[in-house]
Amino acid sequence: MSHTSSGLPIGRGLLYLIVAGAAWGTAGAAASLVYRASDMGPSALSFWRCAIGVVLLLAARLLRPRVRTAAAVPARRRLLRAGATGVGLAVFQTAYFAAVQATGLAVATVVTLGAGPVLIALGARVALGERLGRAGLTAVVGALAGLAVLVLGGGGATVRPWGVLLALTSAVGYSVMTLLTRWWGRDGGTDNSATTVGAFAVASACLLPFALVEGLVPHSADPVRLLWLLGYIGTIPTALAYALYFAGAAVVRSATVSVIMLLEPVSAAVLAVALLGERLTPATLAGTALMLGSVAGLAVAEARGARAVPAEPVLV
Repeated sequence: MSHTSSGLPIGRGLLYLIVAGAAWGTAGAAASLVYRASDMGPSALSFWRCAIGVVLLLAARLLRPRVRTAAAVPARRRLLRAGATGVGLAVFQTAYFAAVQATGLAVATVVTLGAGPVLIALGARVALGERLGRAGLTAVVGALAGLAVLVLGGGGATVRPWGVLLALTSAVGYSVMTLLTRWWGRDGGTDNSATTVGAFAVASACLLPFALVEGLVPHSADPVRLLWLLGYIGTIPTALAYALYFAGAAVVRSATVSVIMLLEPVSAAVLAVALLGERLTPATLAGTALMLGSVAGLAVAEARGARAVPAEPVLV
């Protein structure tokens, strides 16, 4: 079944989100290598990530054939959508990196990604009228439990109130970005490619002052390696992943989106074991199994629900 306003099948939207979540999980490992190879800070890294992403997305948009949409969106509305999404993106990324510095990776991850599905489920119920249902609620609880086991299972986490507040701020930015994408996706006539390019342009502009204060051009003993890492971060977990994310989030229920994107810490954990030499602990296995089971169950329920609703004809 295709979403009537965008023409994107629900199943393909789910696949896009799964790929995006897995790609996001590689950004943390790449960022840690950037920090080892240079004196770059989180604000500068976020800026370059968005700046490289917007260049690649704009190039891809210019090269692809033009597709006429069924309902054109006025220029003012397109600017509003890009601006709101870009601010949410900037808040989401920057507050998260700041939370990692303030209270550590484990607590920042579990608070940001744990609060996100709850805020999105509440927002989707109030603003979009989307019911989570018993199966969806079970999947959210299971995914959050898996996230807690996966991230905090190793122990040694230090909770600092300021860092928790920053992580909650990041979760709010992520939730607003997701809910707005879903809201506009239901209106029809949305050009996800244009919205993504505009959002990254706005996010880059928001991050530039902070990056300048922190140091825009880093010092590195191995500049070639640093450029390669920045190129990877700007390409796979940014340009590709966010393009897929915005396309999928426009057609899939918001609560489902938030749970599927919890694949990010699963991907990061697998990468840490496979490439960075970290040990495969029982907590890693248990948390990964809980989260993958929740994501799979919710994705199946979403696909069945989409097939159960008769498709409305789209006039061309």
